[in-house]
Formats: sequence, structure tokens, C-alpha cells
Amino acid sequence: MSTRRRDFLRTTVHTGFGLFAGMLVPGCRSAVSQPAGEPQTAPEPTPAVTVEQLKPVTGGHFLVLGGTGFLGPHIVQAALDRGHQVTLFNRGKTNPHLFPGLTKLRGDRRKGDLKALEDPSLKFDAVIDTSGYIPRNVRASANLLADRGGQYIFVSSISAYKDGSVPGIDENSPVASIDKAVAEGISDRKQVMENYGPLKAMCEAEAEAAFPGRCTVIRPGLIVGPGDPTDRYTYWPVRIARGGEVLAPGNPDDPVQLIDGRDLGSWIVTTIEQRHLGVYNACGPEKTLTVQQMLEACKRASGSDATFTWADAKFLEEQKVMPWMHMPVWVPPGSEFGGFGSVNNRKAVAAGLTFRSAEQIAKDTLEWFNQRPEDKQKFLLEGKSAGITQAREQEVLAAWHTHQQSKTAQAS
Repeated sequence: MSTRRRDFLRTTVHTGFGLFAGMLVPGCRSAVSQPAGEPQTAPEPTPAVTVEQLKPVTGGHFLVLGGTGFLGPHIVQAALDRGHQVTLFNRGKTNPHLFPGLTKLRGDRRKGDLKALEDPSLKFDAVIDTSGYIPRNVRASANLLADRGGQYIFVSSISAYKDGSVPGIDENSPVASIDKAVAEGISDRKQVMENYGPLKAMCEAEAEAAFPGRCTVIRPGLIVGPGDPTDRYTYWPVRIARGGEVLAPGNPDDPVQLIDGRDLGSWIVTTIEQRHLGVYNACGPEKTLTVQQMLEACKRASGSDATFTWADAKFLEEQKVMPWMHMPVWVPPGSEFGGFGSVNNRKAVAAGLTFRSAEQIAKDTLEWFNQRPEDKQKFLLEGKSAGITQAREQEVLAAWHTHQQSKTAQAS
């Protein structure tokens, strides 16, 4: 794996191993290609609930595997706000103070500790899996709950697609694969990071094998907004609020995609209430968003005097300013992951996925950031997460102006 791919995945799954962002009806198996010659990675149990018996849900009972990281709380809160009952299963180590009134079952699926889920009296209208990264872990929990779970919602990723360079990726696009023996041996965070996409694709297959025809696979792109600990988007509203000359990446018309965690969480609840099955690309917004529109929305949200200086992708590469990592959200079209700015989301939109405005996301994210503890703010401001430091930005801007002056002089 090239350095660029490794760096991209590092920021994609920055907190993924602890927290964690087509017309295939029903189910999701047809979207997942097994490596040639390999058998299915999990048996297909006969479920007590068939897809024909699934009915729209009101006042349901949901089991969330995880639920206290970034996306999970948005799902839980949306479910509670809409009159559903929620039970959490997790280790109790990430934000254990959240949702004190809920039933919390303790265990560690990575260590095979699922005892708290073995009670046959535990029955749910849906299981929402926000913490599945390794196929054998998903297999174990999904098989255990197959006759007591109704519908299985697996939160995957657009990283599951085989070719991230293709614009307009839809749910029928091929997914990545990895040797089964290799996948079975993966356990640590580094290995998950380096094989993130193929592992997610295999996890999808495990979920569908345990819940045939009752599985919903959701493939988000970049999930952003209040509560995001990765700073993968937060860099922009914070930087632009500071004002002055801002280094802007690539072509102003380059497409970008992001989805607020609150919008995604609410829609995941909708997929249960309305029993939407199959695979969905949960990327936003509904219409094309350019990187310039995103940055201008951040400027309006803060009311700053920021101005944007656009440096092309070739120059940024020469300056070792990495897409997605140093210039968050943006990936240059035509690059290895260039298609991740224009993933097809029409199926999810048709199923009710809606999006708040880019300006509202920026405003809410900035307000949330400004309320964070000082040490958390410093993590971003000192360049220890996503984005570029103020000092390095000034160096690159100076180099860009020198570069432009040189071009002007040569032209004359």
C-alpha cells in the first residue's frame, strides 16, 4: 500500500477501531463479491423472523452494538426522540456517562465476550451494528441474534468499494476483497486500518448471511458535525472563523461530500421504522457540493473576513500537503480516491435521507468546538489531528505566491 493510501486510511479510521461515517432489493449479499473459489464465510441460519414478517415499526425495541462513540449517540437519541426503546451493548469504556437511563449490557465482542446477549428472552425489532470492523466479530454477534433481532443494520463505509477513483460509485459497484485466512487473523488497530475497506465488505457479507433478506447495509462517506472527535471536517469552520488568507485546495469546483451525524443517525432509525432493506450509500448532500461552496458556507457561518487562495493539486503535492489529511474533506478528482467526492446517493435519498445545509453544519460544528475543553481544542489547533498548522499554512501560501510570481515573470 502506498504512503498516500495509508495516510488516507489513517484519517478515515482515525477513531474507527474504538468508535467507530444502488438498487439491490432485498438484502445486501449481491453487492458483496467473495474472492474467487472461497465459500461463504458464515453459515446461513434459518431465521425465526422472515423478511415477509417484517412490519413497519412504531415504539420498537432496538439493540445498538456500540452506541456511545460519535455516530452511535445520534442514532440512540433519534430513536428515543421518536418513542423507541433502546438497549446498548458495549464495553462501557467510551463515554459511559451517556444515556444513564438505558439498559446497558456489558461485553467485548473483539474478545468474544457476548455472554450478556445470550439470554433467549432478549428480543429486538432491530440490531444496529455501529462497531463492526472484523468479520469474525460480526459473524459471532449476528449469528447469536439471528432469531431474536428482526432486522440487522450494519454501518459500513464507502471504503468498502474496490475502486475509489471512479466518479458516481453506486451500490452495484464492486467491493474490495481480502483473503479469508488473512482476514481471520486480523486483530489489532493497525491491521484493521490497512485493510479497512475489504474488512468492511466482508463484515457486510457476514451480516447478510446471518440475516438473509433482513439486512440493511449503510455505507456512509465522511461523517461530520458536533461530537466528531477526528477533526476531519472541523478544521475548516475553525480555521475560517480565524479569518485572514486561507489556503484552499485544488479547483474551487472540485466536488466534496459529507453528512452530518445527526442526519445519518435519524435516517438509520427511519430505515428500521420503514423496513428499508439492502445497500445504501449514505453520502451528502443531495446535490453536488463543491469545495468552494463548503468553504464559503463556513465563512458565512462564522461571519469572518477570510479570503481563499486556491493552490492546485500538483503544487500541494510538491509541498507535501496531503489531500484529506492536511486539506480535510477534499480529494482531487482523478486520484486514487477521487470518486469519494461524487458517490451516488440517489437510492438513500429516495428512501428518505435528508440533509441540513452546509452553513448549518458549519455553524453547529463551530459552536460545539468552542465549547470543548481547551486541551481538546489544542489538539486541532496544534496540528495533532486533521488539517495543517497555522505556521505551515503560511509557509505554503508564501511558496504559492512565489510560484505564481515566477509564472507571471516567465510569461512576460
